Amino acid sequence: MNDDVRNIVLGVVAAGISAALGWLARTYVWKRKLRRKQAFFGLPENSESLLVVNRDPATSEPAVHRFDVFALLELSALIKDCGAHTQVITQDAAHQGFGERTEFCVGGPGSNRRMLAHMSAMLPGIRINIDPEPGPDRGAFQIGSERYRMEAGVAEYVLLARLTAGDPKQSRPVFLFCGQRAITNQAATRYLARNHERLARKHGSNSFVLLLKVINSQAYGPDVVELVDDVTRTAQTPLPAPAAPRNSHRAS
Repeated sequence: MNDDVRNIVLGVVAAGISAALGWLARTYVWKRKLRRKQAFFGLPENSESLLVVNRDPATSEPAVHRFDVFALLELSALIKDCGAHTQVITQDAAHQGFGERTEFCVGGPGSNRRMLAHMSAMLPGIRINIDPEPGPDRGAFQIGSERYRMEAGVAEYVLLARLTAGDPKQSRPVFLFCGQRAITNQAATRYLARNHERLARKHGSNSFVLLLKVINSQAYGPDVVELVDDVTRTAQTPLPAPAAPRNSHRAS
């Protein structure tokens, strides 16, 4: 074998080794990112999850708003990426306990009784006005002492929460997407899809509650979202009981 042939063979071998090492490195990085994603969502390979669907309050028949359907599609893509399976059920058919399977619950307490149960049990520091009558406080959030009113199509709020009960390493999380309008629910799912790596680094397996603001949805849809605040501690602290009314009695 002359020098030219030997150099060609060595070059081919070196290129093969480099390609193999590059493939192994990319595979390792991909698997590590996948494991972190699965841990954050509580969705190991071939696990089961639950999508709890609300009803459209604007209709008398059982129906799902189209923006909530879009939200469910985005969540389904996340679940599929983790290699997990999902079951879609309506809000009045969800009877499982908390933490048995990862749950994604979509819709405010006025249209989703499962959401109402979760918030009553785990977020006592939040009150949402579900009165159907028109008024400035319709759909407003009260978080601690702060109130967040909706300006339809201009400025709307949505809560994005990841909640666990007991040992966060043993209990599967529940994700809540609780918005003032259906389009804000989709905005929250899109925010989660785009930012889950950053949220996982910051919060790990712990619970969190974020207040998001959807800007000018009538022009930009669910795409322009800003983080207002991390309200975890306030949301988990019970609101003070209202003061009892005073009765005045005058001596006759």
